[in-house]
Amino acid sequence: MAAPGGRNLPDWGGFQDDVQTGGGAAVIDMENMDDTSGSSFEDMGEIHQRMKEDEEEGEADGVPEEGDEDGAFLGMKGIKGQLGRQVADEMWQAGKRQASKAFNLYANIDILRPYFDVEPMQVRNRLLESMIPVKMINFPQKIAGELYGPLMLVFTMVAILLHGMKSSGTVIVEGTLMGTAIGTCFGYWLGVSSFIYFVAYLCNSQITMLQTLSLLGYGLFGHCIVLFITYNIHFHSLFYIFWLVIGGLSTVRMVAVLLSRTVGQTQRLILCGFIAALHMLFLLYLHFAYHKVVEGILDTLDGQNMPPPFQRVARDLSLGTNSVLNVTLQALPAESG
Repeated sequence: MAAPGGRNLPDWGGFQDDVQTGGGAAVIDMENMDDTSGSSFEDMGEIHQRMKEDEEEGEADGVPEEGDEDGAFLGMKGIKGQLGRQVADEMWQAGKRQASKAFNLYANIDILRPYFDVEPMQVRNRLLESMIPVKMINFPQKIAGELYGPLMLVFTMVAILLHGMKSSGTVIVEGTLMGTAIGTCFGYWLGVSSFIYFVAYLCNSQITMLQTLSLLGYGLFGHCIVLFITYNIHFHSLFYIFWLVIGGLSTVRMVAVLLSRTVGQTQRLILCGFIAALHMLFLLYLHFAYHKVVEGILDTLDGQNMPPPFQRVARDLSLGTNSVLNVTLQALPAESG
């Protein structure tokens, strides 16, 4: 585009109306400029003030108030309480499962099977071995860990005691005889086994409760033989012979086994002295004192069940005689009139 003076000026488009030429200077019309350019100091001050207010609000939001602290504290307590309840519930469920498992275990009869799983041939051999004392006590002797043989021997002794009481003419009253026999035999087996195990524990003897029950149970085989013979053949001299020989052999067998499992002379003497005395004295009690004790119990029970005897009271006959005479005297005047 040609300008006055013969010079070519570039085409400014939309700015050609705003630019005024004259004297080689350009004049810009400031009235047409937008006030929102953001280059003024007033706009910068407002922006700075706004940023400062935003920072103060952010700091105020970052500081928790007391109510917020209490809410946070209560929230933590709630979480902890819920966690504690969950832990307690888990512990309760675990204990319940353990108790149920233990109950099912002890209620299951299969746990007793290993203690009674034995062949008749083994029981016969162990019965014969219970009468043969061992010679080697330098190393621990083997003890059978089963209860079938001992339990059958205890029941056999109960039957022998009942047979002896019936053969002696004792009258059975309401099953007292059978209950007394069962209580005596099982009481000796379990009670003396527990006592021997306790003494063996004090003497540092290597034996378990199961082995003690088995050892003492098989030791009753000699007692059964002696009682069965002497209840049918009533000779005291024969009883004493069998008591020393057969009862002594079974006792020596138990003593030898305990000697092989105990260390120390004093411990051996204490343990073996207890078991020998108890085993031999129990046989004497069954032969001599058991019948008298049972008869005393039966007499006591009979005395409690019997009604009191009839008491005769002397009558005063003079009262009856006087009343008869008075009636007679009153009747005589009436007849005469």
